[in-house]
Amino acid sequence: MHGKAVYKWLGSCLVTVAVCGCAMGQTAPATPDRPWTSSEAQQLRTFSSSVPQPPFTLDPNKAYSLPELVDLAEQHNPATSLAWERAKSQAAALGIARSEWYPVLSAVAAAQVQRFALLFNTNFIRQTVSNVQPALMLNYTILDFGRRSARVDEASAALLATDFGFNDTHRRVIFQVEEAYYRVLSTAAQQQAAEASLLNAQTVQQSAEDRLNNGLATLPDVLEARSATAQAQFDLQSAIGAAEIARGDLATALGTSATIPVKIEPITSLATPSSVEETVEQLIDRALQQRPDLMQQVADLRARQAAEREAKSAYYPTLSVNALTGPQALYGFQEQFPATLTSLLTGSAAATLNWTIFDGGARRSALARAQADSRAATSQINVTRNQIADEVWRAYSNVKTAFRQREAATALLKAAEQSYDAALEAYKYGVRNLLDVTAAQRALAQARSSDISAQTQVLTSLAELAFRTGDLLNTPMKQVKP
Repeated sequence: MHGKAVYKWLGSCLVTVAVCGCAMGQTAPATPDRPWTSSEAQQLRTFSSSVPQPPFTLDPNKAYSLPELVDLAEQHNPATSLAWERAKSQAAALGIARSEWYPVLSAVAAAQVQRFALLFNTNFIRQTVSNVQPALMLNYTILDFGRRSARVDEASAALLATDFGFNDTHRRVIFQVEEAYYRVLSTAAQQQAAEASLLNAQTVQQSAEDRLNNGLATLPDVLEARSATAQAQFDLQSAIGAAEIARGDLATALGTSATIPVKIEPITSLATPSSVEETVEQLIDRALQQRPDLMQQVADLRARQAAEREAKSAYYPTLSVNALTGPQALYGFQEQFPATLTSLLTGSAAATLNWTIFDGGARRSALARAQADSRAATSQINVTRNQIADEVWRAYSNVKTAFRQREAATALLKAAEQSYDAALEAYKYGVRNLLDVTAAQRALAQARSSDISAQTQVLTSLAELAFRTGDLLNTPMKQVKP
């Protein structure tokens, strides 16, 4: 009865575990016509909301400069923290690889009790033997023909690659902040230009309505002026929306919510350069020397070469030693005899030579794979070099184009302002018609927009050129912080 009860209890436990497993396990969607839902999804949503977010505060009354924004982004953008933690993880991996140079010392404790019967003549004599043995075990690889050295070199190169990736993350975050910053300035100035254009349109409309009331204009003239005002109002709302989006992008680049307002210095506080002193060849050469993404691939090539050396070392044997020592306490008892107790110091040592003779081609395939990875890394470096040269060339051309557009936009704005003022004045005296005034008004609005775009485009193009050459990491505007 007792054995049957135990079996029943074990059976009920197995059934309970199986039912709980079915209830807790994730299942596929029941039908293809509706979204999947489960209790696990709700648990993940709850867990997601509990993931902590680092604190981030901005002074709502402070107008931040670009260097200050870059410094904030490098401290608070999650991308820099992610790259930093990856670098620390790879540093720990290097420590693991280096630990293989040292022996492994382990403490072992074993205890055993045996009870059995010995046949003595025609009788079985029951005896009990207890064994307690703490020991120290030493395991050390003496010779592996460069296997550990290759693994250490591979981990060291991987750490270098991760560190360069960390720098490249900062480079990208800096450019993301600069691009968003200039876009905020551009959209804010575009909004001001749209407001000025709306004011001009309302002025023209008011003038047309006054002339209509005095019998000097026709109703189609007024309708044309109202249409121009409506278009200016539409353009203003588009500019306001673009400015709001740009400010959200800037807040996101800083590492905070897009809803957080960020106050920045106006575009008038920025100095706009008029030329680039260096040649494109000099810029390309510097980019090939300092771009962190290229250096990351060079470090990756070193890691692949170390993996190739490790694959070659697998053809050779490994020699290791094992040693164990420790006290041993023995207690024995036999029926009809007195108990006995003894202790002694035990130990063992062994040397092991392990040499794989046949493995079905696994080592040959591993070596071929490592060699192919090494050649692929070399080819990737050459591809990246060509891409960097093309990126710098394109950015340099964009900068020169932006300079020329800036000069043209300045002249265009001056001419458009003079044309609009003359057209409006002539219309008031009845010398020009309304179509001439509205055309001059639209040309002025376009000229304002072009002038602002040209100024910010120069700054954005220069920032992109610094991004493509890697100079963003060498500018004195910030101090790199994780």
